[in-house]
Amino acid sequence: MFIEKRKRSFRVLLKSFIITTVSVCGVILIGRAAFNRAVVPPPIPQAAPLIQVVRAENPNRNIDHSVDDYDEILEEIWPMPERFTNDDRREKFWTFLVIGLNEGTNANTIMVASYDGVNREANLISIPRDVPINVNRRGRKISSSYIVGAGGDRGRAGGVTQMQVDVMSIIGFVPDFYVVLDYDAFFTIIDAVGGVEIYVPFHMRYNDPYQDLFIDIPPGLQQMDSETALHFARFRQANRGSGFQSITDFGRIENQQIVVNAVIESLLSPASLLRIPEFVIIFNESVYTNLTFQEMMWFALELNHVRSTDALSSYTMPISHSSRAPMWYELLYVNGTIELINNTINPFDRDIEVGDTNIARQ
Repeated sequence: MFIEKRKRSFRVLLKSFIITTVSVCGVILIGRAAFNRAVVPPPIPQAAPLIQVVRAENPNRNIDHSVDDYDEILEEIWPMPERFTNDDRREKFWTFLVIGLNEGTNANTIMVASYDGVNREANLISIPRDVPINVNRRGRKISSSYIVGAGGDRGRAGGVTQMQVDVMSIIGFVPDFYVVLDYDAFFTIIDAVGGVEIYVPFHMRYNDPYQDLFIDIPPGLQQMDSETALHFARFRQANRGSGFQSITDFGRIENQQIVVNAVIESLLSPASLLRIPEFVIIFNESVYTNLTFQEMMWFALELNHVRSTDALSSYTMPISHSSRAPMWYELLYVNGTIELINNTINPFDRDIEVGDTNIARQ
C-alpha cells in the first residue's frame, strides 16, 4: 500500500513536471516568436522633400555667432543628391547623425555613422566642430548649427533640423536617423554599463573654476566612471605654464571616438548582452532620437555581429588647412573628404560627388 502511494505520488510529480516544462517552453517559444516579430530590421527610409528651417545670413549686418544675426526662412530640402532616387539606396544600409551637446547646447561632438546590414560593418566619421558652414552664409561653424536652429522657441526639433541641413552640405545627404545626447545622457549611459576601460597616454590635468571643471586623470589603463570618461573626452589643453601636456582639437576628437568605442565594447561584454533590453530602455529615456524602441533593439542586437567580425571603424574628416585668427576655421580637404564618405557612410550604390556638396574651401 505504501509503495503504491509512492508510485502514485511520483507519477503525479512527473506529470506536473512535464506539464510545467512544456508550458514554460511554450511561453518561451511564443515570447521569442513575438520578440522576433517585434524586433525586425527598420525599413530603408524613402526620401521625400523635407520642410526644413534654414538660417540665412543677413547681408546688412556684421556676422558674429549670436542667433539674432540670422534671418529665418523656410526651404524645401530633398535629403539626398538631386540626381539620386530611392532606387539608388543600398540594401540594408542605414546612416545615423550623432550630436553631442555641451551645457550651452553647442555641439561639441558631431558624428555620422553607418551600418551595413549585408556585410555587417559599421563606420563612424567625426566632423571637426570648427568646420565652417558654406550655405549662403559666413562666420558660422558647424558647432553652432544646433543652437542656431533651436532658437526662437523651435527647440530640439529645430536644432536637429538645422544640423541635418548643415551636415548635408558636407556629406551630400541627410542621415536616416538622429541621436542627440547631452551630458546627462552621457552620464546615464556610461554608468548603466558599469563604466568603461580606457588607456590614458599621459597625465591629463586642467582646472577651470569658472566652468567648475577640474580634470585630473593619471596615465595608464583606467576604469572610468561617467564623469571621468567625460573629462577624458573633453580634455584639450592643460593650464598655461603648468608643465602638463596638451592636445589638438583632433586629439580630442580621437578621445571622443575612444569613449564611443569603449561604451560599445562594454555593451558587447557577455554580461551586458543579457541586459540589452534594459540598456535600450535607458537609451530611449536619455536621448532625443527618431529611432523607435523596436529599431533600437534590432540595431543593439546587430552590434554583436559587428563585434564578432571586428568591423567597427572610426575616422575623422581630413583637414586641408586652418584659417587661423580671428575665426580659426578648420577647412576640409575636399577630395579626401568625398573619398572617405564614399568608402564608409555613403548609403547609395553610386558615388557622392563634389558637386553634391557645398563644402567651404576658403
